[in-house]
Amino acid sequence: MHIKFCGAAQFVTGSSHLITLNDGYKILLDCGLFQGKGKNIWEKNNQWLFDPKSIDCLILSHAHIDHSGRIPKLVRDGFKGKIYTTHATRSLCSIMLLDSAKIQERDVEWHNRKNKKRNKKKKNRSPLYTAKDIGPTMERFVGYGYGEWNKIRKGIDVKLQDAGHLLGSANVTLRIKEKGKYTTIGFTGDIGRPDRPMLRDPQQMPKVDYLITESTYGDKNHEGNPEQSDRLLQVIKDACVKKKGKLIIPAFSLGRTQEIVYMLDKMETAGILPKLPIYVDSPLAINATHIFGAHPECFDDDLNEYLLIDDNPFGFNDLHYIRDVEDSKKLNKSKKPCIIISSSGMMNAGRVKHHLFNNIEDPKNTFLIVGYCTPDSPGGMLRRGVSEIKLFREMKQVRANIEIMDSFSAHADRTEMRDHISNQKDSTKQIFLVHGDPDTQIKYKKYLKKGGFKNILIPKQGDVVQLV
Repeated sequence: MHIKFCGAAQFVTGSSHLITLNDGYKILLDCGLFQGKGKNIWEKNNQWLFDPKSIDCLILSHAHIDHSGRIPKLVRDGFKGKIYTTHATRSLCSIMLLDSAKIQERDVEWHNRKNKKRNKKKKNRSPLYTAKDIGPTMERFVGYGYGEWNKIRKGIDVKLQDAGHLLGSANVTLRIKEKGKYTTIGFTGDIGRPDRPMLRDPQQMPKVDYLITESTYGDKNHEGNPEQSDRLLQVIKDACVKKKGKLIIPAFSLGRTQEIVYMLDKMETAGILPKLPIYVDSPLAINATHIFGAHPECFDDDLNEYLLIDDNPFGFNDLHYIRDVEDSKKLNKSKKPCIIISSSGMMNAGRVKHHLFNNIEDPKNTFLIVGYCTPDSPGGMLRRGVSEIKLFREMKQVRANIEIMDSFSAHADRTEMRDHISNQKDSTKQIFLVHGDPDTQIKYKKYLKKGGFKNILIPKQGDVVQLV
């Protein structure tokens, strides 16, 4: 039996890990999209380190595109197996993958038009997949509940447990029997954070022989939760009341937007939220919010209790959901104080990129970055403190205020990640660090070794490790 690391290996995105059993049966853990602006991203997303036709089944940890975004291409390229995941992830993928397909189509159309305009002789691109590929993809999904062993085939069982990262997110435990011997493999997916709004705390997986674990924030600890709501309220007051400007919050449509809206809803219910219009400017976020409401099995006790006070935790009088693109454009023309929550979280695509373009040079405005951004994305550049930024082939001066709140991150920090896998310290034969930048992974490896963990490997993309 061996593992081949096919994505998110010394890289944050593109999660994909292939387990091949001794009889040749192949299990793929995640099939995510590589994201960012690197020159080789297009090639990475178009190339497989395996034959899609040879994969027998796929187990999906959650719906974020860097974990699920290449599944339609996998199906398009010949995958015929089942996709095992939670019920909520299946629901979210139905809208996430369709949205991703539309982005693929738009991006390729723009790229080919640009090449033609510049008289470049480069070959035209084709989308990784289109909207027509989503139906056949969703037919392959099989939904499971949390906490039960489910048989994939004779000798292979899987258990999905709540990872607390996103609605429906799960860590994966595989129990594999070969020649009368059991081997257990654990995959954390993305580890969520304890004591977060809405979702339950991450649940530890059983002790395993081999562990594949994320390391995104392996070099830092986040802000404490108690200060988060107070600081968000202070940022709102400074940006919209004191400066009378716009507060623009780039937030991923899935998870982060719903969490922010829920916090604002609680402030409004408590009577402490300043009176001003709040806009969620993302059609995908609107659709995702409806799905959140349909899966209360994923809610934590606090949200269930809040539902007794407010039966709609994602809506109040001053909150407006924007679908129409013309209404989105009007927000850029307006000079009135307001809050705009828009995707994408890295500001490298979507409507928020237009809000960035139109508002970054006004010192009255504030951009609040609430999560991880790849270094080459606009969000990553603003996090580093650049004084100017190129948007739509035009240089813009950064005059708006930039605030950062990593406490909103849905990823556990290094202490929370270590605590989550603490029960694996003595049982695990090998730990593989994935889903992180190389420098961060090196620091996290040292941190884990100091805490008593042993046999830690940081695999490169394409590495193959023999297990048993």
